[in-house]
Amino acid sequence: MLVTAIKFKKVFPRVKERDINYHNNPSDEDWKKVEKVCEVLKVFNGSTKLISGSDYPTSNLLLKEVCAVKCMLDSKSESEDEFIRVMVRKMKQKFDKYWGECNVLMSVADILDPRLKMRIIQWAFPKMYSEAEGRVNMVTVRVALYELYGEYVQANQGVTIARASTSQGDGHGAIGEVAAVERAEAWDDFRTFLDVVETVEPSQSELDCYLGEECHKCVGDHDLFNALQWWKANSTKFPILSTMAREILAIPITTVASESAFSAGSRVIDSYRASLSPATVEMLLCGCDWCRTLNGVKKGCKKEEDEDHLEIQLPILSGDRSQLIS
Repeated sequence: MLVTAIKFKKVFPRVKERDINYHNNPSDEDWKKVEKVCEVLKVFNGSTKLISGSDYPTSNLLLKEVCAVKCMLDSKSESEDEFIRVMVRKMKQKFDKYWGECNVLMSVADILDPRLKMRIIQWAFPKMYSEAEGRVNMVTVRVALYELYGEYVQANQGVTIARASTSQGDGHGAIGEVAAVERAEAWDDFRTFLDVVETVEPSQSELDCYLGEECHKCVGDHDLFNALQWWKANSTKFPILSTMAREILAIPITTVASESAFSAGSRVIDSYRASLSPATVEMLLCGCDWCRTLNGVKKGCKKEEDEDHLEIQLPILSGDRSQLIS
């Protein structure tokens, strides 16, 4: 709104000349304040647009945006302009209240972005925290990363052992020839051997190999890079780590758009639909998104368009509760 007002800066005095009841013509000092405020708000504007995206994973994009906001607030809080200094210091107090502590999950998600890895926290933490606090947070994030990876390794070993026991229990009644049975048994024995040998953690884990490699350098626009696609392409190289990255990078930073979070309008899910179980609501919302993706339908900007899409993709939503439960 302020950026638009600046474009029509010359219109306000003309309105005052033509309308005797117009008494709110901004002064030159007011316009200077508006321009300075815009310099502050444009950082929030860019971060809000990026973080509020709903058609792509955003968990690996947040730390850079938070760091940019932090650096701007620190810089503007020492501004020579008293008006900006007073305003920004109040904003900085609120920011430090919510972002003063290290968000471990957010940092782990950024590390799993092949463009960033551990370099991102080495770059961001000194800007966001004091020197001592930054070192402590780096150690905390690294420990949490390896602990989380260890849990995925254990879970993968359990799945591998279960598959091995299942393969040993398979019968060969359909094979009529003795030679074929012997070959099948030999392969079963070899698979059992592989399951035992390859479940042992190597001297250098997938995580160590991943962190030891150079950061992925994007060719072209960084905004077009999809971390999940990269992990899918490298899933054979990092089978366990790719599973971990897939589940963490898919975590959205916000579940609703920023304007909806502070909206005084009606609820997204009314009391009638809220009576459904969480599993049913999740099923309907996921099904709606999958249908949109399958048919290439994008969410409209207007509420009416969204409701029309919902009725087209999920006609069951317009039915009664008994149909939903059944």
